[in-house]
Amino acid sequence: MAENATPDRILQLARSLEGPLVDFCRRLVQTPSPSGDEGRVAELVEAELKALGYDEVWRDKAGNVLGVIRGEGGPTVMFNAHMDHVDPGNPERWPYPPFAGVIAEGYLWGRGACDTKAALAAQVYAGGALKRAGLRPAGDLYVAAVVMEEVGGAGSRLLAANFRPEVGVFGEPSGNRLALGHRGRLELAVRVVGRSAHASAPELAVNPHFSLARFILGLPKVERASHPVFGASSCAPTLYTTDTVSTNVIPGEATLFLDWRNVPGERAEAVVGRLQKLLAESLDPGAAGSVRLLEVRQKTYTGLEVNFPDEMPDFETPADNPYARRALKVLGDLFPDRAAPYYWRFATDAGHFGRVGTVALGFAPGDDTLPHTYEERVGLRELVEGLAGYIGLALGLGRQDG
Repeated sequence: MAENATPDRILQLARSLEGPLVDFCRRLVQTPSPSGDEGRVAELVEAELKALGYDEVWRDKAGNVLGVIRGEGGPTVMFNAHMDHVDPGNPERWPYPPFAGVIAEGYLWGRGACDTKAALAAQVYAGGALKRAGLRPAGDLYVAAVVMEEVGGAGSRLLAANFRPEVGVFGEPSGNRLALGHRGRLELAVRVVGRSAHASAPELAVNPHFSLARFILGLPKVERASHPVFGASSCAPTLYTTDTVSTNVIPGEATLFLDWRNVPGERAEAVVGRLQKLLAESLDPGAAGSVRLLEVRQKTYTGLEVNFPDEMPDFETPADNPYARRALKVLGDLFPDRAAPYYWRFATDAGHFGRVGTVALGFAPGDDTLPHTYEERVGLRELVEGLAGYIGLALGLGRQDG
């Protein structure tokens, strides 16, 4: 850690920025930014990075906003948080309007508050805090505000293709604990093609429902990889479609959609192979079937068209990794009651960077049970502590003595 940047000084520095930090986070929450429409929040982030004195600030072709504070030649550190959020749902179900940015009961309430605008605000202000205190990180510090994480991570996918920092800290809610991994996600389609017929003559049909019914009943017996931390992979049938909307027609084809959560080390090809075997065993004579990983086609708010497999990669960083050790030491000194590593249940953008060799870590304020709910909020004290954590990580991850 930089000389004289003691835990007490870091906490004091973070508290001195509470007012502008909360104000910025509130403005982010008050600005709706659904996936593919993050432009207005991007403008706020870009302006704040410039106002805080980042050495360079720019947007890439996908609409990600990046700022950098130049360091002293050590390892490059990236802070990463997404600007988009999921749909707020029925506004009447919320205790406070989802985009009002209400501060009540010690919390900032609203859609995106902890997923992940609190992390984004704290990351942006961490660099500003370094500038204010005259502290310089060991290596370059990048802050990346990315697009479309909630719908597959197009922003981070594109960023990871051309930018590979030594270590990345991903801002998903962790209760200001260090996250060291999560399962991946595969979105799969299981399609059966039979033969349609009038519902009054079922003997003339090859009804795809029966093949898929056997397939569904066989799913619990399909082999799943197991992991000492994450347990076994899971599989959930989610949606079901046919090629007809008429109730008096036996469909000619039907498609079942699966959400497979894979543990680290379990590859998509192996999962598809096991499901194809079950499907072959489930088909009626005359029916054909296939299992495929879905493909995503999207357009970012800048107009960039992207397509990629509907997969969120897993990641796991060992606790004895040098960067993980440094992070655990930094956070343990700041928050002694939160010194143990933690693991997310949901998938994040961290896997995209972990896949290309960046050491992935997770850290952010927020309760991980609140994203995507009507109770989404972030504690103001936790937000300030999150800023302290990011300041400490910005200074401590580049040390060569960990």
